[in-house]
Amino acid sequence: MINDRIEAKWIDLFADVFARCKVGAGDVCAVLSESQSRPLNVQLAELGLARIGARPFHVIMPTPRQTAPVPIRSTGASVALTDMGAVLQALAASTFVADCTVEGLMHAPELPQILQGGARVLYISNEHPEVLERLAPSPVDEEKVRAAMRMLRAAKRLTVSSPAGTDLTINVAGARVGGVWGYTEKPGTLSHWPGGLCLCFPPAGSVDGTLVMAPGDLNLTFKRYVESPVRLVVESDYVTRIEGQSLDAELMREYFAAWGDREAYAVSHVGWGMNPRARWDALVMYDRRDVNGTEQRAFAGNFLYSTGANEVAGRYTLGHFDLPFRHCTLNLDGRTIVADGQLQNELA
Repeated sequence: MINDRIEAKWIDLFADVFARCKVGAGDVCAVLSESQSRPLNVQLAELGLARIGARPFHVIMPTPRQTAPVPIRSTGASVALTDMGAVLQALAASTFVADCTVEGLMHAPELPQILQGGARVLYISNEHPEVLERLAPSPVDEEKVRAAMRMLRAAKRLTVSSPAGTDLTINVAGARVGGVWGYTEKPGTLSHWPGGLCLCFPPAGSVDGTLVMAPGDLNLTFKRYVESPVRLVVESDYVTRIEGQSLDAELMREYFAAWGDREAYAVSHVGWGMNPRARWDALVMYDRRDVNGTEQRAFAGNFLYSTGANEVAGRYTLGHFDLPFRHCTLNLDGRTIVADGQLQNELA
């Protein structure tokens, strides 16, 4: 972007989203950030809370030293709170936590302790406020995502196919189902903004088949559009082969292998995008430092396949890929919910 400055419209925006989280006058609210967080969003979080009469305070953690063998991006598992019991107590005692950490607390092991205290947590994705502005959440988003979650909870099998050659079968019976629409009202819950996703964490041994990434599909760990086909063979949850002679395939093989961890190849979560305002092509308009790719996870009708940690299956790793696929057809127990990348019926 041209200028990173506080705009009055963005203070209003943050205040509106926090109000949707039922934050009110007098509520004690934490703004959680790191030394490497986006300063503009941290400031806007404070000012937005103050705008609606809440009482914000800051918790600023030093961004921990890098220990992984490769750069870590978009894991949803910030390690900034590791072994910081006193900080966790302060966050848990808050009415609301505006999570501005770089990676977010979604998959952080410390999150349950914070939620058990009754705090509501909203992860503000590490995006420029212009992205957040375009994707401000609404009650309609919640209605649609909740409808999709009900469908997923009631289903036993999800199948995914595409003209490029994707042919995947997923056992979703017993999977932990989740959904995000960009705000959260209930104490002890978490959401993230931007929102617009329905997903689940399949139990162990649930996923088999082939994923074919076609030009225009996205590798969000790299914040990169795929330009040449990449074929991923999935056997009993694990990517066992990465086929292709292109740079896209070579980058994926090298990143997977760098972890030296079999669990990095396993399925984390699967789902589909529900946000009609999110655009798959918006990534071309921003420098990489200005976006976190959450918009591309949420654009309506995409199939999102993610590798890495899956608590339901008892797998833990920092290796992580988020891979949104376009032009897929998704069926739940034989009922088409997405056809060639378009949401169907009541989800549309």
